[in-house]
Amino acid sequence: MAEEMHPAQGAGTGPVPAGPVLAGIVPHHRAAVLQHAADLALRTGAALRLAYVDPTLDGTRQPIDPDGVDDDAADIAADLRDWIAAQLEGSGVDWSFAVLAGDPAHELLRYAADTGASTIVVGSKEHGLGRYLEALAGGSLGERLARHAGPPVLIVPLGREPEDGPR
Repeated sequence: MAEEMHPAQGAGTGPVPAGPVLAGIVPHHRAAVLQHAADLALRTGAALRLAYVDPTLDGTRQPIDPDGVDDDAADIAADLRDWIAAQLEGSGVDWSFAVLAGDPAHELLRYAADTGASTIVVGSKEHGLGRYLEALAGGSLGERLARHAGPPVLIVPLGREPEDGPR
């Protein structure tokens, strides 16, 4: 007797996630993360929740020109939202976008808990001196997320060069 599978479930993929897919989006290296997260959401029938975490908005740092930081953050968020809308147009993905402030790992874990996310999708960084220094400082964002008791983390490998498009 053949085993029945849910339409969104493939051989060996396991159960369909119960909550939305959460993707951490940054102004550069964003297309691969968005594509993987949107594909996962479509395959599982989950909603897609996209978040940009701006550590400069956490209130603990005092910039030289605070008005300029707010303007820059608003421009970055608006550019990201417009870019996401263009990329997902006609895809059938149920998506939303949020701007969060503070430490990226902490805020993504908090937002994942708030939204009941089944998976967190983030990008990796290339190897090299920057990656080495990041490891000394506590690890990459993906590693920091995976060390906590949140949902599973999908780390999308990214190339050495930033992607084209507005930053």
